[in-house]
Amino acid sequence: MAGRWRDGRGRLIVHGEGVGDDSGSDSDSDGAVVAVPRVVPLELATSYRARTKGLLGRDGIDGALLLSPANSIHTFRMRIPIDVAYLDRHLRVLAVVTMRPGRLGRPRLRSRHVLEAAAGAMAGWGVRAGVRVEVVEGE
Repeated sequence: MAGRWRDGRGRLIVHGEGVGDDSGSDSDSDGAVVAVPRVVPLELATSYRARTKGLLGRDGIDGALLLSPANSIHTFRMRIPIDVAYLDRHLRVLAVVTMRPGRLGRPRLRSRHVLEAAAGAMAGWGVRAGVRVEVVEGE
């Protein structure tokens, strides 16, 4: 369940099977696939001011940016295309879309949080619909 976060830094933990480019999973002694969580640097934007600024004016981001609360975004005045993941209140991914600069994303009704990253990054982390993520504050 999502908590009350503050602006700052933290880590995003992506849970799920087959996470990452190198399959992100290991086999145990029986050969069964065991999911290995992926840890990604995270910026938290929870105040109105931080959410409004978001990724505007940046040429890139190391890791991801979490906007909370949020259920839609826009890419006006952004310099780079981004991946956008809409998360429900339990931090389960509802949808992932890639948006070019100058676009308006449609609101997602069940979305409570929005995760942003450089275009293509989320696929490498295993972020896709149905996957659960976890937010850890601080570094």
